[in-house]
Amino acid sequence: MDPAQTLDGLSKEINSALKAMAKAKDINEKEVYSRIIKNLCESQGVFLELAAEMMSHDFDDDDDDDKDDIPF
Repeated sequence: MDPAQTLDGLSKEINSALKAMAKAKDINEKEVYSRIIKNLCESQGVFLELAAEMMSHDFDDDDDDDKDDIPF
């Protein structure tokens, strides 16, 4: 799955749940939306932490040390 699509989907779901919570009249219904938003935000946080961790790794294939390994 494309990371950009994942983040976009989570953001859209969070916004949708926030709008639904704003329209809710009953306190119990607001609590349900609050829990949904909390779970979506935590999921987005986990995804962002993973993305940040992966970006911190050096995946550069143009390593100058490899030039010393030429056998001739």
